[in-house]
Amino acid sequence: MSNKYFIQKAPFVVPTTDGKLIEEHHGNATTNNADISIAHMIAPPKWAEPFQTPEFDEYTYIITGKKQFIIEDETVIVEAGQSIKIEKNTRVQYSNPFDEPCEYIAICQPAFDFNKVHREE
Repeated sequence: MSNKYFIQKAPFVVPTTDGKLIEEHHGNATTNNADISIAHMIAPPKWAEPFQTPEFDEYTYIITGKKQFIIEDETVIVEAGQSIKIEKNTRVQYSNPFDEPCEYIAICQPAFDFNKVHREE
């Protein structure tokens, strides 16, 4: 077996209380990789998170549905087949105010870290 690659077959399912599925394939929680995190997510209809100002860049690729981003004071809707990059240290709120689930891939660089997301709770 080569150690030049690693196939993730058992992503870490992040426990949530809001109905959102978060499966981290690579990152701090799963592979101790602090450089990048890659997660598969499904946000249920009418889901929302508090505003946050993360210390990492976040890329989101929408697979199905659509997702709403309030970036600083601008509302942006990203639909299936589209992607967005949000620069680190940008105040943002993620939500799915729509009637259908939103399935997407989120990539954070450096990796997602609860201590560096700075949610406004």
